[in-house]
Amino acid sequence: MTTVTNRFSDRVDNYVKYRPHYPAEVIDFLKARNIISESSVIADIGSGTGISAELFLKNNYKVIGVEPNQAMRLAAETILKNYSDKGFFASVDGKAEATTLENSSVDVILCAQAFHWFNNDSFKEECKRILKPNGFVVLMWNDRRTDSTDFLKVYEDFLQMFGTDYKEINHKNTQEKSQFDNFFGAGNYKERSFYNYQEVDFEGLKGRVLSSSYMPNQGHPDFDHMIYCLRKIYNRYQENNLVRLDYDTKIYFGQL
Repeated sequence: MTTVTNRFSDRVDNYVKYRPHYPAEVIDFLKARNIISESSVIADIGSGTGISAELFLKNNYKVIGVEPNQAMRLAAETILKNYSDKGFFASVDGKAEATTLENSSVDVILCAQAFHWFNNDSFKEECKRILKPNGFVVLMWNDRRTDSTDFLKVYEDFLQMFGTDYKEINHKNTQEKSQFDNFFGAGNYKERSFYNYQEVDFEGLKGRVLSSSYMPNQGHPDFDHMIYCLRKIYNRYQENNLVRLDYDTKIYFGQL
């Protein structure tokens, strides 16, 4: 049976290759707001294959990646080995609700594309335990735009048609004011959005689809028909053999 922890175990290769990264403007913004400084130790909770961690590692921040999924954690350790050798990256087998990190040991908690999988109340208590005084929590998502172009409208229809539980687990469902009011406290957080995008060929689009846990994978009865329809959509909307996926990289940040 698939659990939240192992949900992406058979998606790792596509996740590594085809998931969008995060814009460098996020770092500049967090620095300008004094949320991170040169000496900050960042705990990346639900760090997955290391996409979010690498954004901070490239800027010489020390990052502790906490990830319960073994396949994703090992991928991150391989990809980020160079940073590990330099002492900037450490990998931990732990959960959001039980990180195994020491009390008051980190300056910032980062949670990218993962908060919607957590038990928010238990995660909040764990954040309070491991954060240093006056530390911040930063929640981040790449929010794919669904209706800003004709291609994105059709692509969204495609995901809803073939997704096995797309509507139930779509992280957009958790980005509601009540969720953040409950976690941070009403009025105790702020948000910011940055434009982000991917331009992909058909293999990139296919890989992006297959990186999502709610889409049929190879061996599923709908797989071949799904790929056939995806090819038809791509052929209709591609320009110079590329289509563009537009995102809003959203961050929600505050203290607990």
